[in-house]
Amino acid sequence: MRGFAGLTLRRKLTSISVLSSMTALVSASIVFLVYDASTFRERMASRLETEAQIIGFNTVTPLLFNDSEAAGTTLGGLQAEKAVTAAGIFRAGEERPFAVYARDPASRAALRGPGGPPRSTALFESDQLTVLQAVQFDGKAIGQVVVRASLGELRARQRRYAGIVLGVLAASFLLAVGLSRVAERTISGPILELAAVAGEVSTRKDYSVRARGQGKDELGTLVTTFNQMLDEIQARNRELEQARGDLERRVEARTRDLAAANKELEAFSYSVSHDLRAPLRAIDGFSKVLLSNYAKTLDDRGRHYLDRVRAATQRMSELIDDLLGLARVGRKELARKEVDVSALAARVAAELARRDAERAVRVEIAPGLSAHADPQLLTIVLENLMGNAWKFTGKAAAARIEVGREVNGTGEAFYVRDNGAGFDMAYADKLFGAFQRLHLESDFEGTGIGLVTVQRIVTRHGGRIWAEGAVGKGATFHFTLEPKEQ
Repeated sequence: MRGFAGLTLRRKLTSISVLSSMTALVSASIVFLVYDASTFRERMASRLETEAQIIGFNTVTPLLFNDSEAAGTTLGGLQAEKAVTAAGIFRAGEERPFAVYARDPASRAALRGPGGPPRSTALFESDQLTVLQAVQFDGKAIGQVVVRASLGELRARQRRYAGIVLGVLAASFLLAVGLSRVAERTISGPILELAAVAGEVSTRKDYSVRARGQGKDELGTLVTTFNQMLDEIQARNRELEQARGDLERRVEARTRDLAAANKELEAFSYSVSHDLRAPLRAIDGFSKVLLSNYAKTLDDRGRHYLDRVRAATQRMSELIDDLLGLARVGRKELARKEVDVSALAARVAAELARRDAERAVRVEIAPGLSAHADPQLLTIVLENLMGNAWKFTGKAAAARIEVGREVNGTGEAFYVRDNGAGFDMAYADKLFGAFQRLHLESDFEGTGIGLVTVQRIVTRHGGRIWAEGAVGKGATFHFTLEPKEQ
């Protein structure tokens, strides 16, 4: 402040007014320019990453079938993206492009493979942006999408905004000099308030604050312009957040769409199941006729063989019914609503007790359990899990089944626990495979489809299922369901 010692009050007021205005505007302008450059880079990277993800999703088939022409057609969609100078699809581990798109020969010649294993990232260099997107199939990287874009638009935008900022600063300087004769309270008060707002925006990044209007004079215009700058920054910040949210939802939707690839398998099992029913009925029917009409002409061994044939056909019929049930689960549209899980589990337990009235099984169901789910599909989940618990406690001295909910490392999860035969955790990965059994059929009946059905339903609800157990010490099946959106 020593430089102000020899100045008159008018010059001091003028200097203070000019310095305050320039400090506030420079701070706000720097924040604006830095923020605009940062958000533009993020939006550009987000936009190109989305394009690369779509291209990667659509180039799985061309890569698998070596159709470079189809891959090139997919890349041709980037022509509408003016910033993109070149793009290519590379097989995993290869530097030579499988398909290329370029706006000019120089960009084509400069396009090279990224080297190393496929990965997904965005890399900013001095004059360009490179987006890498791994192409996945069955959990394995089979290729890589490389998109290169020029940052010329960002440079032009920065120059344009810098000119605007310089123009605003110049106009503000002239305005401060012209208003130097106004009373100190009339000028210094609004300027100090404007500087305080700019400081809050700069330090807290709170773009919702605004400076109060000061009439229709030049100072009021300055405050209005500053607030408009904050409006624009806040609007762009909201757009960025919305774009990020849209991208996350789109990625989640793409992930769920991958589950639809199982439709072909479901359709196949459904068709096979129907085609097998007719010959099974014929085998069972003719076997029954033989036993009924020709039993006297058959010896004991012949009748035994026919009984085994009929038992095998009935076993096959059960497998077909379970396959059809699994196919129906995959095709059924979810109809979610609030479900009383405790009451649903109680009904399942009552039905199990009615079917096997000779057994005394202690069933403990935690009260107040609820979930946002499809009630029909959730019933199938509990019928399979509680039915398994009922079955595998058949040899336990004091059979006990528990249904509840607990908090673990992944959040809240429902569980069905029993003290039955249990299983060896070394084979836990086989529990949810079709026709996989960890116990002999002579010990515990079943087709090996129930847990596959349960996993399919839980996955369709956005959750996951896992099991813990030990041989002779029972088993616990945990599962989660996607919560209701707020």
